[in-house]
Amino acid sequence: MRYRVLGGTGIEVSVHCLGAMMFGAVGNPDHDDCARIVHHALHQGINFIDTADMYSAGESEEIVGKALRGRRDDVVLATKVHFPMGEGRNRSGNSRRWIIKEIEESLRRLRTDWIDLYQVHRPDPATDVEETLGVLGDLVTQGKIRAFGCSTFPASDIVEAHHVAERRALRRFRTEQPPYSLLARGIEADVLPVCQRYGMGVLTWSPLASGFLSGRYRKGQPVDLSTGRPSINPDRFDPSIPENAVKLDVVEQLVELATGIGCTLPELAVAFPAAHPAVTSVIVGPRTMEQLDATLKGASLALDDATLDRIDEIVPPGTNLYRPDGAWRPPTLADAAHRRRLPSDRAAG
Repeated sequence: MRYRVLGGTGIEVSVHCLGAMMFGAVGNPDHDDCARIVHHALHQGINFIDTADMYSAGESEEIVGKALRGRRDDVVLATKVHFPMGEGRNRSGNSRRWIIKEIEESLRRLRTDWIDLYQVHRPDPATDVEETLGVLGDLVTQGKIRAFGCSTFPASDIVEAHHVAERRALRRFRTEQPPYSLLARGIEADVLPVCQRYGMGVLTWSPLASGFLSGRYRKGQPVDLSTGRPSINPDRFDPSIPENAVKLDVVEQLVELATGIGCTLPELAVAFPAAHPAVTSVIVGPRTMEQLDATLKGASLALDDATLDRIDEIVPPGTNLYRPDGAWRPPTLADAAHRRRLPSDRAAG
């Protein structure tokens, strides 16, 4: 396993990061089995684990905390905050009030005194970014976190956050966690160059495009929309939807490419993000030990220029074949009122 420095922090992390989103009720409810997956990953050289408070409503953090008993110092541990935890007001977002409350809950569930990387899971238009940076900096000073970053932020929000940090003499985001895969290359146009400009570490998620690059979904084969990931997001897998038909055509070309270089489609998919100079670590989120082993088989796969050129021909750089983030949309896109003047002010003359 190779290691890279995380965003100038001096912290060395493995190029594969074990994602724990599938630990718990949403994926694998067997805590002992999940612990075995964690231990196997550590044995294979992975020293970076990423989870979030909202994964299975805190259960993922609890599983990771139990699995790391006696091994905490060996692991770079990352978690996230933003999404709702329970019902009621002020139980989500990026406010000082919520972050101070929720960091204590994450520390308790993870059974640790500190978190190496604490990430803001999504932007929060209701909270001034200065407020968020201020409280995160305070947590660093208190020793509860070692560094902090953002996740799935637009490039403009990353730039604004750095500008505010410089202007107000605050600590800055050291990492970004965006979706990145063979089918979702949009961040190559702006997010990744911005991260390079600011010296940020990048840990990418969903290299298998929510399972679409797992090899299970092929053109001409029926898709069971009642189980697994298709049951959660059927619109992403229904072959009758034109967008998915395009993805299936692309998958066939990528399968042919993978076969030609002697690897599987998932191995090609996981190797692709790691080849970008801005990417520090690629998050893999197995539900089973078999899925983890299948991923690790491709850890030594280095894509040559000819292969990367062919990928560029199949999916042009900067192209998204689907919207990779189904959990959040910018208010400017989600609410039409942000895009429309008053009726009386819409005419040019």
